Amino acid sequence: MLKKNGKSKSDTGPREGYPTWEDDEYGQIVDDVKRIYKAKIKPLEVTYNFEGFHSSPLTDADIEAKPIVLLIGQYSTVSSNKRNNHLPLTSFSTQGKTTFINYLLDKSYPGEHIGVEPTTDRFVAVMNGDEDRVIPGNAAAVNQQLPFQGLNRFGQAFLSRFQVSQTNSPVLENMTIIDTPGILAGDKQRIERGYDFTEVIDWYAQRSDLILLLFDSHKLDISNEFKLAIHSLRGQEEKIRVVLNKSDMVSQQQLMRVYGAMMWSLGKVVSTPEVMRVYLGSFWTEKPPNCFEDCRALIEAESKDLLRDLKNLRRNAAIRKVNDIVKRARTARVHALIIGHLKKEMPSMFGKKKKSAKLLDNLGLEFQKIQQRHHLPSGDFPDPEKFKHNLSLYNMDKFKTLNKDLLYRVDDALSNDLPKVMAKFPTGNPELAESQRNPFDIEDETQPAADGELPASFWNYSSVDKNNYNPLFQSLHPRDGKVNGNAVKPVLMESGLSNDDLAKIWRLADWDGDGYMDLDEFSVAMHLITAVQRGAYLPEKLPSTLMPSRKV
Repeated sequence: MLKKNGKSKSDTGPREGYPTWEDDEYGQIVDDVKRIYKAKIKPLEVTYNFEGFHSSPLTDADIEAKPIVLLIGQYSTVSSNKRNNHLPLTSFSTQGKTTFINYLLDKSYPGEHIGVEPTTDRFVAVMNGDEDRVIPGNAAAVNQQLPFQGLNRFGQAFLSRFQVSQTNSPVLENMTIIDTPGILAGDKQRIERGYDFTEVIDWYAQRSDLILLLFDSHKLDISNEFKLAIHSLRGQEEKIRVVLNKSDMVSQQQLMRVYGAMMWSLGKVVSTPEVMRVYLGSFWTEKPPNCFEDCRALIEAESKDLLRDLKNLRRNAAIRKVNDIVKRARTARVHALIIGHLKKEMPSMFGKKKKSAKLLDNLGLEFQKIQQRHHLPSGDFPDPEKFKHNLSLYNMDKFKTLNKDLLYRVDDALSNDLPKVMAKFPTGNPELAESQRNPFDIEDETQPAADGELPASFWNYSSVDKNNYNPLFQSLHPRDGKVNGNAVKPVLMESGLSNDDLAKIWRLADWDGDGYMDLDEFSVAMHLITAVQRGAYLPEKLPSTLMPSRKV
C-alpha cells in the first residue's frame, strides 16, 4: 500500500551526471568561441586601444560564464488595502526580486535580507557553489574564475555594494542570477549611491541573457531612476521580459485594469515597435491568506511560460555568445579602421596638434570618408560625440598604423570560423503531439500487480538512486539533456510490467508532460517500476516528495 510521507524536503544536492553548461554539447561550442576570439579578434582589440573606447578584452571566465538572468525592479511596498485590513505587513511587502529568487531555488541564499524596509542595497550575484558562502565585491572582481573583473572600472564605491552569494542549487548549475538594489523614487538615493547606477545596469545588461523587469501589481509608477535604468537597456530589447508580480492580490477586474495601466506606462518609457512579453505571476515562497483565486489558472499558465523561458536559457545563451562575438568582431574591425585612418591623416613632422584638433572637430565627416572607402554600413559606426570624448584623451600620433594581417584574421573569423560554430548547434527537440507524449498509452488487458507495502522513505526523492540510472540514461544519447518516449520505451519494457502500469508510470514521471524525459524524470520512472515490482500500488498523483527541488 502506498504510504504518505511527511513534508521532508526533496534532494537539493548537486545532480551528478545531469547535463550542465560545461559538460554538454554546448561546452564544445564555448571552447571554439574562446579559441577564435583569442586567436583572431583579441589581437586587433589590443593593438588599437579598443578597451579605451568600448570595453576591456574578454577573459576566458567572461566567455565561459553561465547564462545570466538580471532582475530589475522598484522597491516592493505593501498595498494600502492590506494595511487597512491589519494583515501582517511582512506577508505582503517581501514578494520582490529576492523572494522570486527564493521561489526558484526553493531556499534562501547566503547574505540575503528581506524585510519591510528597502533591504537589497547592493548588487548580488547568486551562483552555484559546493557550500554556502559570501564573496565580497573586491575579492570577486579580482577572481579570475569569476566573470566580474570588468566591474573594477566602477571603483570602490560600487565594489563595496557588490557581493557574490554561492549556494548549492540544481537551478544555479545552468545560470547565474543577479539581484539588484530596489529602485526608490527621488534623487537622494541616486546621489547617495556613490556610483552611476545606470552605467552598472548597462554593464550587466550587455552580459545578460535574460532581463526581467519586475513590477508590483500595487505599485506601477516608474521613478526617474527606474526610467533611466530602462533607457540604459536600449539595444537589449530582445532579452527583456516583464513580470507583473503579486497578480493574485487583486481581483480579475482589477488585474485587467492594472495590466492595461502597466502597458501604458511602459509604452512611454520603452520605444520599441514590438509589444514586450509580459508574464502574470505570483511567486510566493509561502502563499499568504486572502489571495484572489478567480485568475489562478491564468497566473499558473503564465508562470509556467516564464519558467520555460528560464529552462531554455542554456541553448539561447550559447547562441547569444556567438552572436555577441560576431557583434564585437564587427565593432573592433570598424574601430581599427577609424584609428588607422586617423593615424594616416596625422602629419609626419609639423602641425600635429592643429591637425589633431581639426580631426576631432570634423569626426563625423571622417566617419563618412571611412564608410565610403570601405563600403561599411553607417550603423556599424559609434556615436561621434561619445567617440570624440574618448578620443580627446589620446595622442593620435601614438596610434598604430593599420595592420592588414590583423584585419584579415577578423574577416576570416566572421566569414568562416564563426559560421562553422553556428553550424555545430544541436537541433532542439521538437514539440510532440498529445497522442505521442506517452509511448505506453495503448489498451492492454494485463492485470495490475498485487498490493504491497513500502517504507515511507521510499517515496522521498533522496531514495532515488540517480547515480545508478545515469549510465543507462546516457546510453540513450540525450539531446539537450532529454530523451523522447520512443527511445525510453524499450528500456522501461524490459521491466516486464503491463502497458497499463507503464503508461501510468510515464504519466507520473513525465511531470511536465512534454513527451521527453530528463535524468530526474527517467530516474523517478525507474524508481516507480521498482515500486510496482515490489507489489505497491501506484499513486494517482506523483507525491511532491518524489520530485526534485527545482522549478527550472
